[in-house]
Amino acid sequence: MTADHRVGPPSLGDERETLRAFLDYHRATLAMKCEGLTDEELRQRSMPPSTLSLLGLVRHMAEVERAWFRRVFEDHDAPMVWSDRIDFQAAYDASASTRAEAFGAWEAEVETSRRIEREAASLDLAGHQPRWGEDVSLRMVMVHVLLEYGRHNGHADFLREGVDGTVGA
Repeated sequence: MTADHRVGPPSLGDERETLRAFLDYHRATLAMKCEGLTDEELRQRSMPPSTLSLLGLVRHMAEVERAWFRRVFEDHDAPMVWSDRIDFQAAYDASASTRAEAFGAWEAEVETSRRIEREAASLDLAGHQPRWGEDVSLRMVMVHVLLEYGRHNGHADFLREGVDGTVGA
């Protein structure tokens, strides 16, 4: 992996600034875990029968960003990126995917998520989570997505170690 250029969250930031910074830190962590790897290395699976790979995690997090920002606050019917139904597992199979495809989709969803958050008057903005059939706040969405990144970045540590023997950051 290359040098760590992630920007850590502020020690004394307000709630919104802190949530935003932690999300960006974890987004940067996933990208860092994928740096310097070929498409083939990014598609390397953890162990059969799992289809989990670093590229699969990037694809999955594109779906997570879409489901929790775009579908909640802008377009409840926006289709998922890699499935015709709400199937987050479909994204894990990156066997025919490339870095350009996966990162292109993920980066586009991250930018949409950032825009939605920036344009919101407050963390109390309510949106409708169609899968749950209930309203949720922007605060809840940011925390949920942050927890998703934290969980999956743990997987990314394991997957990266399997590719080149590095120790998790």
